[in-house]
Amino acid sequence: HLMPTLLDGGRVVSVTSFARLNARPLDPDDPHLEKGYDPWRAYGQSKLATVHFAAGLQDEFDKRGLRATSVVADPGLSHTNLQVRTVDEGGTGWSGRFWRWAAGNLGSTQDAGALMLIRASVDPTLSGGEMVGPQWGLRGNPVVRPIRRRSADAIRVLWEVSERETGLALF
Repeated sequence: HLMPTLLDGGRVVSVTSFARLNARPLDPDDPHLEKGYDPWRAYGQSKLATVHFAAGLQDEFDKRGLRATSVVADPGLSHTNLQVRTVDEGGTGWSGRFWRWAAGNLGSTQDAGALMLIRASVDPTLSGGEMVGPQWGLRGNPVVRPIRRRSADAIRVLWEVSERETGLALF
């Protein structure tokens, strides 16, 4: 049960991606992208939704006076099997082969990408609502980066759709 941990100042880390930067906020009338599904569009939308969820979670913690924090981690362009597997399975659209090449030639190592998540998990100086990502956007040392495209309306819509789709009240 998470509540004792949250009351004692625990931390929730949500993982996003730079793919969020080209995404649109969740459409409450088409949350599953049934009107024009595209794998990369869905991935980007999910990563933007992750940022909105984390921000909304911190708002809820603050409203309830919990000492818990919700932070976001962006591992950058890490050379994992994500791009390779997605290309191999045919779910990449026109840009997949480029991102496969970019991850292998321009991306950071898996270990370097993991540093973003580690810092987001353990750095006592982080405040709720902050994001840790690579210093140079796609790679680099883990630094606190600004959260762009934070929208109170998008957060509200995401939480409403999440509750509708799951049948559960999030708080």
